[in-house]
Amino acid sequence: MRRRLSIFGHHLLTKYSYPLCNSTVLQAGSCRLKPRNNGVMLFRAFMYTSTHNRRVLDPDDPSTLMKEDGVAVCSQMWIENFRDPERTATNLVSYLRRFELWVLAYQKVCADEMGAYMPRSAVQRSALEDLLALRNAVLDNRFKWGARLEFFIKSPKDKTEYESLSKRKIRAILTTTQPAAFQDKIVQEVLFMILEPIYEARFSQKSFAFRPGRTAHTVLRVVRRSFAGYLWYIKGDLSTVLDGMKVGIVISALMRDVRDKMVIDLVKSALVTPVITSQVDEAEKKKKVKRKYQKKKILADDEPKPDPFWLESFFGFAPEEAEKVPSWGHCGILSPLLANVCLDELDRWMEGKIKEFYKPSKSDVIWNAPDGEIEQGNTSWPEFVPTSGPDKTRKIDYVRFGGHILIGVRGPRADAATLRKQLIEFCDQKYMLKLDNECLPIEHITKGIMFLDHVLCRRVVYPTLRYTATGGKIISEKGVGTLLSVTASLKQCIKQFRKLNYLKGDRDPDPQPCFRMFHATQAHTNAQMNKFLSTMVEWYRFADNRKKIVNFCSYIIRGSLAKLYAAKYKLRSRAKVYKIGARNLSRPIKEKKGQSPEYHNLLRMGLAESIDGLQYTRMSLVPETDYTLFPTGWRPEHEKALIEYIKLDDPKTLEEQRQCLSEQGLVSPQDYTSMLVWNYKRSALPKLEQCSTTEKREEMLVESNDKSDDQLAGDEKENGISYYAEQM
Repeated sequence: MRRRLSIFGHHLLTKYSYPLCNSTVLQAGSCRLKPRNNGVMLFRAFMYTSTHNRRVLDPDDPSTLMKEDGVAVCSQMWIENFRDPERTATNLVSYLRRFELWVLAYQKVCADEMGAYMPRSAVQRSALEDLLALRNAVLDNRFKWGARLEFFIKSPKDKTEYESLSKRKIRAILTTTQPAAFQDKIVQEVLFMILEPIYEARFSQKSFAFRPGRTAHTVLRVVRRSFAGYLWYIKGDLSTVLDGMKVGIVISALMRDVRDKMVIDLVKSALVTPVITSQVDEAEKKKKVKRKYQKKKILADDEPKPDPFWLESFFGFAPEEAEKVPSWGHCGILSPLLANVCLDELDRWMEGKIKEFYKPSKSDVIWNAPDGEIEQGNTSWPEFVPTSGPDKTRKIDYVRFGGHILIGVRGPRADAATLRKQLIEFCDQKYMLKLDNECLPIEHITKGIMFLDHVLCRRVVYPTLRYTATGGKIISEKGVGTLLSVTASLKQCIKQFRKLNYLKGDRDPDPQPCFRMFHATQAHTNAQMNKFLSTMVEWYRFADNRKKIVNFCSYIIRGSLAKLYAAKYKLRSRAKVYKIGARNLSRPIKEKKGQSPEYHNLLRMGLAESIDGLQYTRMSLVPETDYTLFPTGWRPEHEKALIEYIKLDDPKTLEEQRQCLSEQGLVSPQDYTSMLVWNYKRSALPKLEQCSTTEKREEMLVESNDKSDDQLAGDEKENGISYYAEQM
């Protein structure tokens, strides 16, 4: 039997040309097996072939197309665009082919749909195959926006079988308003990841909405720093641009920096493809009667939870400038980016007007430098001298938040009127917007200008000026000056609370119970309202009247909860609620003496949840206003990191830093020797490449390896290769 097995193995290995004959598995000079260990070697050969076949990757597996991490690809795109921001983007199809970006877009859209992040290892192969089919359809111009029945890829939670639907359901799907398809969102995400770094490197520093790292707080801090000293203000509302623009204007603005036909055609088709919306008859609305007893909706495990009550309340406080978010056709999340692309021309035009209107004056205490950017003196106290007149500096400044603009003018009112006329003509020619003087009112600082629910006004102050006169005598005089004040609007706050049904009345606001939290526990209700108050404190962080406005919000919330608890526990008045639950409502209101143990005993035994009292019930507990100075050349943190990385990646910058360290004597002798060794080895690389034979290369390597670091550093000094040796 053993002999038959050996003969069978010998014939098998000699008849078929296996690559095992030259491998180290057999560990022999020929393919002939020895009779002693023929069975063992044959077994090892079959084991090797089986494991070798298992390690071969499946060419049909889409995961083999992912050569890199998607985040690394996006980071490289940001670095390339910030390194050369003026470069015209031409070859974007190469990024559109990167399967890593499509997988990353799938993960982001799934996180929005499912409410949880899906790691790349959890993406199933079937989903990857569908995603690859979607990518190929986009590249082959077979993708259509707004498809409702035929999909390349579906949402993981979409279990509908569209092939077995009835005609009535198909007709309803094709004629009623439907959310954006899952595959449309993926394509939008891919386009957004490609286009955002291109334009973020080009956008003006005067725009702040729909951009990463720039918020309403940034605008308020810029206004506090840069708009001190302006007398006249022009506040414009161009939010009609956010409702939609002509396709030709959007595409022409997009093609200023992007010259890729496939990407342009994708965006154009998203703008041109009509969105199907259903019109509900008002008569049918009236016929629908709300059921008395509604079944409580139970969320699925993979369904995202709705926003909590405190977040919905805070969203209700959104300023008028931040309420509208553009949504153009099937562009989805691309719409805000495209709106900024179109309005960037206005930003560039205003930057030119800032330079045109600037007329410095030597007798002025600020803004008297030739370029207008170097500020002499303290701009927080800029108006110790008159701000108007022919011998004073004339200057304008500008910020834009979404479709709302704010222009400050230092000088006569005629300059503001001239600028307004030019702005109306520009918007008419560029955006076909018919504006008039009422859309762009000119207001004086003394009347107060409302922007982002904050009032910009001027306060008169009487500081004591101390200076040293001739002879060393110290003189104290009382001066008169004005200070720019950024104050939260109490009237606007009352209006927002009334919209959310927290109070009624204007002059004497009366809190109303928030019955939305009627069935929640006292601990949960207090926690929700504390989160709401915390966000309100952060929102009014830079307001001069932060203590007053937050204390008012706390009063309204506390009164609303007291009325809710009075109705819930039948206590008839707020006074009884405060008597039982204390001023901050931290004590349990439902507890009655003689019926249950004390609350502290229940809390100690773990039978009751702790109740947090309401925050900021007293004005002394509200934090102070944040008056931190805003830097002149401010940039978001991610842009700072990109610019710093690009500088460090430049060899000239590294050489300058090394030169600075050597001049200041901050380089230790040990570090100096290691740098010389590194330079010596770097200079030896081209010499090795020039060697004709491998023997000479080995001789040079052996010679350099035998030398110590001190000897290499000495050779480096003698040859004069390193910059540091030249300085010695």
